[in-house]
Amino acid sequence: MKRFTLSVLSLSLLLAGCQQAALSPQQAASQLPAGIELIKDASVSGSSVAIPYKKYRLANGLTVVVHEDQSDPLVHVDVTYHVGSAREEPGKSGFAHFFEHMMFQGSEHVADEQHFKIITEAGGEMNGSTNSDRTNYYQTVPVNQLEKVLWLESDRMGFLLDAVTEKKFEVQRETVKNERGQSVDNRPYGRLSERVAQAFYPDGHPYSWPVIGHMADLNRANVNDVKAFFLRWYGPNNATLTIGGAVKAEDILPLVQQYFAAIPRGPEVAPTAKTAVSLTADRYVSMEDNVHLPLLYMAFPTVYARHDDEAALDILAEILGGGNNSLLYKNLVKTQKAVQAQTGHGCQELACEFTLLALPAPGAVQSLAETEQQIRQSLAEFEQRGVTDDDLNKVKAKMEAASIFALQSVEGKVSRLAANETFFGEPDLAAADLARYQRVTKADVERVYQQYLKGKAAVVMSVVPKGQRQLIAKADNFTPVTHDFGGPSTTKAEDLQLRRTQDSLDRSKIPGAGANPAVGLPATWQQQLSNGIRVLGAQSHETPTTSLLLRVPLGLYDETPQQAGISQLLAAMLDESTMLKTTEQMSLALEKLGASISFSAGDEYLEVSVQSLSKHLPQTLDLLMEKLLLPAFNTEDFSRAQQQTLQFIQHSEKDAGFLASRAVQQLMYGNHISAYPNQGTLQSVSALKITDIKTYAQRLLKPAHAELILVSDLPQAQVVAELQLRLQRWSGDAPTRNVQIPDAIAKTGTIYLIDKPDAPQSEIRIVKRSLSRDFTGEYFRSGLMNFVLGGNFNSRINLNLREEKGYTYGATSYFSADRYAGIYQASAAVRADVTGASVQEFFKELSRYQQQGMTPQELDFMRKAINQADALAYETPGAKLGFMAAILQYGLASDFTTQRNQIVRDITLDELNQLAKRHLDPASFSVVIVGPAAQIRPQLEKLGMPVENYKF
Repeated sequence: MKRFTLSVLSLSLLLAGCQQAALSPQQAASQLPAGIELIKDASVSGSSVAIPYKKYRLANGLTVVVHEDQSDPLVHVDVTYHVGSAREEPGKSGFAHFFEHMMFQGSEHVADEQHFKIITEAGGEMNGSTNSDRTNYYQTVPVNQLEKVLWLESDRMGFLLDAVTEKKFEVQRETVKNERGQSVDNRPYGRLSERVAQAFYPDGHPYSWPVIGHMADLNRANVNDVKAFFLRWYGPNNATLTIGGAVKAEDILPLVQQYFAAIPRGPEVAPTAKTAVSLTADRYVSMEDNVHLPLLYMAFPTVYARHDDEAALDILAEILGGGNNSLLYKNLVKTQKAVQAQTGHGCQELACEFTLLALPAPGAVQSLAETEQQIRQSLAEFEQRGVTDDDLNKVKAKMEAASIFALQSVEGKVSRLAANETFFGEPDLAAADLARYQRVTKADVERVYQQYLKGKAAVVMSVVPKGQRQLIAKADNFTPVTHDFGGPSTTKAEDLQLRRTQDSLDRSKIPGAGANPAVGLPATWQQQLSNGIRVLGAQSHETPTTSLLLRVPLGLYDETPQQAGISQLLAAMLDESTMLKTTEQMSLALEKLGASISFSAGDEYLEVSVQSLSKHLPQTLDLLMEKLLLPAFNTEDFSRAQQQTLQFIQHSEKDAGFLASRAVQQLMYGNHISAYPNQGTLQSVSALKITDIKTYAQRLLKPAHAELILVSDLPQAQVVAELQLRLQRWSGDAPTRNVQIPDAIAKTGTIYLIDKPDAPQSEIRIVKRSLSRDFTGEYFRSGLMNFVLGGNFNSRINLNLREEKGYTYGATSYFSADRYAGIYQASAAVRADVTGASVQEFFKELSRYQQQGMTPQELDFMRKAINQADALAYETPGAKLGFMAAILQYGLASDFTTQRNQIVRDITLDELNQLAKRHLDPASFSVVIVGPAAQIRPQLEKLGMPVENYKF
């Protein structure tokens, strides 16, 4: 579905902005560093939905946007380049995404892999992303680390190319291939969007190739091709630097000038023309895939981002397939003709696509032609039905609420400012966006249906299980144009038009950091309701919202193997009809409030997540209690939920990662219930009856030992009064849980092989049973030990398998546990042809670390990375809920993080290395591998470990 990009600022931020004395434009300009121009001061706004900012421009064309938010001692930095795959040329696809990888490989003054290390050591987080229209690089760090980020970003903007070597190019090309294998080729339906784009856009259109590119194009390229791409598009005049957080513009602009002003402009960049996409007739395309269910996907051309008709088309998409009140849900899902059906209106800079998809239920249709007809009948029904007041009101309320919740983090606000400036030249479009959606009328929605969908041609894509082409909607009538782009590239170094940054700044010195900012833990309060629910709350004034997490002791540990999955099915039923409302009526009531209530079940708890604007909290709580106290548990809802669960299980069994995790569970926990997946098995879920759900709920869905965690802008007294008034109607206690976890049944030193024929990758899990969870004991300390082995990007395992060997998109190791039991595992998805070599490298790293331990330098790195991360740990309500849930569940002191920080400071190298010796003995591990057995078995047999075929 489309992500709505509205934004609303909290009242507290607006008031803070209004209290500052504003300088006149002339005064503000006179105080700026030389070479920096103030373009717009929007730090104070009369709008109630504004993100305050100031916009500047350097002489070299770099745009700088600053957003001041003093609520947490952190800063988020985003550098967005207005270049994505749409800037590429036919035959040279994938360059933008490839350069996203290369930009992390060091620059003239930043060593290989040092960028990740510096940010991690600073207690920060970082990444990058590429889409059709832009590439961005972003970091969130404690505010005292800002200068380091500016140094890093300016070095790769102005001093990158001399550090781009042939070896780095080759390794990252392999990494991109691994990424494609993991996210596209080895994933069910993974090639869907790529195939649709070929048919949807004219040959040579900037959106007609995938962002990740065609591997043939990358194989043909050489290092000078990608250097030329950088020189064309990565100049400061094609970039926006957005900084948000606990900063002041006047303090950070001198740093921006110091690090960025000397970088020369790149070639001028003209906007790409927005040429309307049109189809003269329906284009039918199809493919076979390793999937359980067939899928029908329809795509209609519409407009482009921020076109006048975009908002009405978004609302049309919601009406047709945006939830339980949509026409596709009513006609396909509720009737069990489809397991899933939805619509979307995805917009990009140059074009939008109105999409409809459905996965028919097994046996519901003879072919996807029937599914296509059902979708077209739903479109015709809309034409007859028209648009209702509820249609408009629920969508507008949902978008208003989503805009507020989306802005609970500095990162969310900075991302919006950066994107809007990049594409539209105006950082804050919150008020304009809100207004354009509020202006949409019934007539607008009906008009865009007539203009863009009724009688219009579409791409109709059929994805069917292998060997079942009889299921496609219609024979293919479109074939993509094939090209011969020749052999290997002949681009030479002397062909490049280099530009050099000349300045007197000594960039070889890593900037220092000031004192770590004081990080205040969330101030919490506790109270127990009359029915036994323990409440832990915190007040946050950043947005006028309430986030609530209710946790009831009910989950996998309460099930039997014969009824595995019953907790998740109960959660699904609580999201359906009540005795007072149908599923559709309940959804409508929530949508009109802009609220959400969702149920899920895990190993220990049934969790209820509630999100509400605080002004609507009483009504939202009323609906929550209706769901908890008056579930209808009707047979129609149960049949649909049961069938959806069964189809999800069968779909999951096509995923190599799921198969690996399932085998690990079985081998680590034997016949215990914890060996079963949370969704159950085909056998257990098929055997469940609605009476089983009712009995299970009557026995265990009780409040006496439940926990309720909330973050709200409302004061404690008001929140507790609202909770007590409603939750006191819910009463009762459940039997005490008794969990005894048996020993693992896996044989150590053995490889368990699960065949996934023709898979391009192998999923590797090197695993053993380990510690149960604690927060200051051996489990926590062992996590510190593992940090440099496999717990961060610069870990030994990831640098070996990804950065040095190019075997994988990412490799990791970690402890995972609950209060009853835990495991330790090292894992990666690797190219099938290097499966044996990858296992060998895993064990080499485990053995070396177990025998030689951590170095003093690694200890220092770990200490800084762990203890400086607190500034990021409690920013959003969601982060606060997770922190507070642990306090309640494990009976922790509210300042337990202080104890942990002390442990990190005091733990010795000897203690860490003794933990490595105790937990990382290579002989204590078992290995699970999912991959093409015929190809990888010979590799594995050379390792000297017994290889056993494993079947579920």
